Amino acid sequence: MTDLVKRQLAQSIATMTRVLRDESIHDAVVSAARITTEALQSGHKLLVCGNGGSAADAQHLVAEFVARLTVDRPALRAIALTTDTSILTAIGNDHSYDNIFERQVEALGQPGDVLLAISTSGNSRNCVKALKLAQGLGLRTLAFTGNQGGAMKDLAEINVIIPSQTTMNIQECHLALEHILCMLVERFTFGEEFGERPRLLSE
Repeated sequence: MTDLVKRQLAQSIATMTRVLRDESIHDAVVSAARITTEALQSGHKLLVCGNGGSAADAQHLVAEFVARLTVDRPALRAIALTTDTSILTAIGNDHSYDNIFERQVEALGQPGDVLLAISTSGNSRNCVKALKLAQGLGLRTLAFTGNQGGAMKDLAEINVIIPSQTTMNIQECHLALEHILCMLVERFTFGEEFGERPRLLSE
């Protein structure tokens, strides 16, 4: 069993190393951060959606925006579209599970807002539908995916595509890059000094 632990860690490290060496991914994350910063500074907001582990990522990322990532600073306007069980179950029951994010984008999205859709496959139908509607409503669109981007690749203005088809490895890289996305937005918004001191476990 210890061999399994080692193999899985090696696989995770190998995927992260490919991401580390891929300048196009780095550029995409910086571009996503700039777009998000511009939207927030203009009084708009970030909407984030995803399913399963990607739903957890959406909530995690939004928590970092609203609370803080590294140091104390003003809250950043962000909403996870994965958290209101009454909305999710009503749309799923009355319409379709494929509409759970699209309907919320219709209700909450305004021109100039940003929609970030997260999907390891890049093919989650509810994310695809949300991105299509967001485009039509004048939102900026971002996608964090794997699997060469899937169907979402053509619907997002900026794509962060992890070079893997293994769900857990894609998710591991997504989380690391989502933290970096938030850190970049903090620095673009509040200045370099807000990223100098890491938050300690005791804080």
